[in-house]
Amino acid sequence: MARQSTAYWLALTSIDGLGVRGALKLVERFGSAPAVFEVSLAELEGSGLSSPVARAISAKVGLERAEKEIAAANQAGCRLLTLEDRDYPPLLRQLPDAPLVLYVRGRVEALSRHGVAIVGTRRPTAYGSSVAHRFAQELAQRNLVIVSGMARGIDSAAHRGALEARGGTVAVLGSGIDVIYPKENQSLAERIIESGALVSEFPLGTAPVPENFPIRNRLISGLTLGTVIVEAAEYSGSLITARLAAEQNREVYAVPGNITSAQSFGPNLLIKQGAKLVDRWSDIIEELPASIRAELLPAPDPVGASSKAARAPLLALAESRPNGLSDDQRAVYDALPADRPAFIDSIAASVRLPPPRILTALLELEMSGLVRQLPGKNFVRNM
Repeated sequence: MARQSTAYWLALTSIDGLGVRGALKLVERFGSAPAVFEVSLAELEGSGLSSPVARAISAKVGLERAEKEIAAANQAGCRLLTLEDRDYPPLLRQLPDAPLVLYVRGRVEALSRHGVAIVGTRRPTAYGSSVAHRFAQELAQRNLVIVSGMARGIDSAAHRGALEARGGTVAVLGSGIDVIYPKENQSLAERIIESGALVSEFPLGTAPVPENFPIRNRLISGLTLGTVIVEAAEYSGSLITARLAAEQNREVYAVPGNITSAQSFGPNLLIKQGAKLVDRWSDIIEELPASIRAELLPAPDPVGASSKAARAPLLALAESRPNGLSDDQRAVYDALPADRPAFIDSIAASVRLPPPRILTALLELEMSGLVRQLPGKNFVRNM
């Protein structure tokens, strides 16, 4: 029985010493993935391959294993996309090291829609979690797919924000697509599959070992128009994602943070280096090409035409919500000046509530889009 083309692509990924770029050169030279396995050993060696790699291809190493992998993937409800497939995400295809094969569970079409990555630390502050959730929610409401890595912290907050907006979200895994990590995100993964997709380039059963995550980060940035860094410490993997986004000629955005917070080091550094400072959803969208903005925004006015126009959807959201506030939220919201930020101590002095309840109310107001936190524990109404 003739083997399907996917098996040959998958077998190429298993040849030790070949790599993605080496495999792509062979496919380009010989015309197709199946053709690579049909040429003579002399031709393979003449193409510049080392003898062990040429002999492995000539012996068709990995083809039987590839067929078993395809069968297991089908049984797991997973689809395999190769670089030659029509549904392979076009932005990812532009990368010189694009994966030969992608494992996908969920809605394959989500990988080809306009998307923005939101990533950050696994140990966020309440501010960071709130911002990631809110940005994801607001961008998803405007038909952008939210891409992240389903890690604890910022990644999970971003996925949940998109899901709460009933938008699309894609999780790029650093493990096999059948290995959910962290385990507590099993239910989140199932929700993502319903409205978006899980994607991985690693074979089934691959464990989430540390070296996999920097590899997968190029897919998070590569699938998207731009990457938003919310919170990231000095040696955070999110900074790798930002660097990869810049190398891929994609937009890099950073949310400013408190200069005394270790989690603010990454985004503040990126801003110094030229990343765009963002504090609302419109800051992100206005950097996208006009043709894409026209697809995303329901309003006829172009994004960025004026500060007021760019912020109008957010104002409408804020104005529709104060009537439904709890007593604590109402007290804290009313204590905030309408035209300037307020330090948390001044809020506490104006509100007869214990500090924990004030902080809880502020967090809830942030997540509702009514209030945002500025560096230095200052808070301001979203107006």
